[in-house]
Amino acid sequence: MSNRILLVEDDPINVRFIQVVLAKKGGFEVLVSEDVEEILRLAHEADLAAIIMDVSLSRSSYQGNKVDGIFITQLLKQDEATRHIPVLLATAHAMFGDREKYLELTGAEGYIAKPIHDPAALVDAVRAVIRA
Repeated sequence: MSNRILLVEDDPINVRFIQVVLAKKGGFEVLVSEDVEEILRLAHEADLAAIIMDVSLSRSSYQGNKVDGIFITQLLKQDEATRHIPVLLATAHAMFGDREKYLELTGAEGYIAKPIHDPAALVDAVRAVIRA
């Protein structure tokens, strides 16, 4: 089984923190992108164990339109070749009921609120979606 995680995140501080935690505490190899075309290519070609998807992306666009992590996750889950890859949604704008709404909208396997303060909880959440 692959140990490769794709992190879709636009905040460089979050990227660095998540990369270090997943590599050192989880033993994962972490690829990073917020470019939708690259995300789709990696999902098809990189033998990913899971994807961590930021819900709010500030610089991502697809076919000329600004898109967020909800849209990208929907693209991945609609594609027969990538729908099997577990997705862990991550958001800093968590409101009551968002978890259920976002999971239903996207078909993602998990959800984690940011900021992430507990490295063990992050690793556990990633492992949980991989096992799901």
